[in-house]
Amino acid sequence: MKTKKQTILYRPAHALAAVALSAAMIPATVNAQEVIDLTVGSSHPTTIPWVGMIPEVFIPTVNRILAEDGDYQINWTEAYAGQLYGVNATLTSIQDGIADIGWVFSYLEPSRMPLAQMSAYTPFTTSDPELMLAVWNDMVRNVPEFRGEWEDHDVHFLGATASDTYDIYTNFPVESIDDLRGARISAPGVLGVWLEPVGAVPVDGTLASYYTDIQTGVSQGVVGLATGNLPARIYEVSPYITQVNLGVVFSGGLAINQWTWDSLPEAVQEALATAGEVYSREHGYDLAQRYESSIESMVELGASQSTPVQVNQLSDAERQAWIDGMPDLARQWVQRNADRGYPAQDLLNAYMNEFRERGHEPERAWDED
Repeated sequence: MKTKKQTILYRPAHALAAVALSAAMIPATVNAQEVIDLTVGSSHPTTIPWVGMIPEVFIPTVNRILAEDGDYQINWTEAYAGQLYGVNATLTSIQDGIADIGWVFSYLEPSRMPLAQMSAYTPFTTSDPELMLAVWNDMVRNVPEFRGEWEDHDVHFLGATASDTYDIYTNFPVESIDDLRGARISAPGVLGVWLEPVGAVPVDGTLASYYTDIQTGVSQGVVGLATGNLPARIYEVSPYITQVNLGVVFSGGLAINQWTWDSLPEAVQEALATAGEVYSREHGYDLAQRYESSIESMVELGASQSTPVQVNQLSDAERQAWIDGMPDLARQWVQRNADRGYPAQDLLNAYMNEFRERGHEPERAWDED
């Protein structure tokens, strides 16, 4: 090889031109592949379902789509469980490019993303996570105000995430909503207001504090999610599970830094957008399945406790009383955001109609209150 290279090096210019022309006429058998470096991260570990689906669903889908074309390949750097940023910096970290792609916890951004809080102010709309995700994906992609809330922070939305439906977990039995009157119940942020119709006292907390709060008597239970309470072992200190189906909440979404997005070839953008849709759809299906399996697991794991786990479904009449007694949270949301210059009532109407157009009538018509 060395001798051949030296021979070519000293050929006359006209001979080199002939060699180059001959090489150009030979058909290429292998396309050169452009490698693009992208960092993906999350404040939460992959044991959280929608985070685990980033390496399990989103990344493989992008890789598969790009492999079919063959022009581009992503070199992924993955950093989950707060390796790059914490739970209170999910939006700003993607905005600032600390990670190119990551899960944005919009639910914890009430000042920066007030419109994304709408589902928390409209409980009893639906307990179907797949339906909730379909609605929010359409809203963020197609309604300028919702889309702009992401773009104004230099992030491009890829796919929505949500919770499973909220229930009540207590250390005492609940047969009716009267049993909750005066009880101290932990709840995150605005969800504490959901307890007003039953006379319970909200105690602000998070999944990280619930177990200790109940164990030490700070609270007597939680407004909680099956998929979160199972790994947090809340059933050990609150073995009475009352299925209320308070509703699903839009929690945020997978997003990419806008400057990174703009720098990518169109084929890569299309692959990321498609993968975001697949990710959100699979996440919704997984949530629907995990709710039932999580309840079953808690019953099984808690069977040998001093107080075995017991599941009780709140009667339709008691649940309707809770719905009817709920304060007009949606009007609070409308007034607050109208003062900020948003067409808040129109956005609320559009949101509720998205469910109706899909054949689902919200149990509380928040746009008609």
